[in-house]
Amino acid sequence: MASLSNHPFFAAFPGALPHREIAPEEENPEVAVVIPARMGSTRFPGKPLATVLGEPLIVHVAALARRSDSVDRVLIATDSPEILAVAERYNIEAVRTSPSAHTGSDRVAEVAKNLTAGIVVNLQADELLGDPRMIDQAVAPLLADGRIPLSTLRRRIDNPDDIKNPNIVKVVVNQRNLALYFSRSPIPMDRDGTATGRPDPPWDQHLGIYAFRRTALLEFARLPISALEEIEKLEQLRALDYGFAIYVARTDFPSWRVDTPEDLAAIKSLANPPSPHSS
Repeated sequence: MASLSNHPFFAAFPGALPHREIAPEEENPEVAVVIPARMGSTRFPGKPLATVLGEPLIVHVAALARRSDSVDRVLIATDSPEILAVAERYNIEAVRTSPSAHTGSDRVAEVAKNLTAGIVVNLQADELLGDPRMIDQAVAPLLADGRIPLSTLRRRIDNPDDIKNPNIVKVVVNQRNLALYFSRSPIPMDRDGTATGRPDPPWDQHLGIYAFRRTALLEFARLPISALEEIEKLEQLRALDYGFAIYVARTDFPSWRVDTPEDLAAIKSLANPPSPHSS
């Protein structure tokens, strides 16, 4: 991770927590992964329980989270009796949450109120990560710098079709890897059509994982829904809109986002489908 400058000009970067060193008791904070899940997806109803390699999608997501070196506890947060029953069957800790949660992070915050973990990871139930080390990569910035309230992941977009796909969320960062904006639109806009020929194409995909300091998560959930969040249907824009700094770490590991039944069919058609249960 590129270190943030200690020069006075950069020390109080926008959205940072008050400048402080990591306290000894915070060097190894408890890390809890909370997987928010609901059955009522507009494009893919019942998505968390869709079958992948013979098991529900959410079971794969939880199994992978358990393999992360950073993680101490994995929970599912849901208002669905069906998902709660599956969690019990697979011996996954689960918490019943209110059906009124506006976003996944709001649902995670409802659970976090009763957790002791210093870091709470929102791992989306439809993001099938290719490697548990991706969770470690998301958590690492918070362990390294006490000023960062929230971190997430990005990966270079290789497929030109993904740049214009509204289901592929794009992110633009500054020189210190802090998010400038997230969008379903192509950002940055390649005005002259020359960026595709660059050795370092500028498009990055945002991945569905957020590592929050627990205190930052509870503050985030207290805030009203922002206009940008409502327009783009991206919860991370609430954080940016109200001034949170979001560190966006880079990963080269693959992942598979399931937004539609067609996405699930594509995963099943892979020559070597992802199996979070493997070592």
